[in-house]
Amino acid sequence: MAEVVDFQQERGPEPLWREELGRTLRAIREDRGDRLVDVAERAGVSPQYLSEVERGRKEPSSEMIAAITGALEVELSDLLISIAGDVRRSGPLTRSAGSATLFAGPTTPSAGPLTLSAGPVLLAA
Repeated sequence: MAEVVDFQQERGPEPLWREELGRTLRAIREDRGDRLVDVAERAGVSPQYLSEVERGRKEPSSEMIAAITGALEVELSDLLISIAGDVRRSGPLTRSAGSATLFAGPTTPSAGPLTLSAGPVLLAA
């Protein structure tokens, strides 16, 4: 079983998924030069609804996200990767040292705690 060990990180404000999603969708739409009303029509949603999604006021269902990404001709996986990168860069955890010790399983003299300097976080069940 994994054991929690020293995790020296400071917490900042939590980024909201809907806000990151909205910022990313708006940036994609503006980069393409699309008008909000045109994307909304292609997605089958009202311009008001799409505007609220882009402003982070609405939490769209997975079906709505798929419709909007389809209207923007963007792969859902690319959108998610982009948002994950944005959340990671502005996320709630900021390293207070060059690396953070996350957790360690049962240790032997040759195996110590898992230390990450950057990159994905490994979770153990």
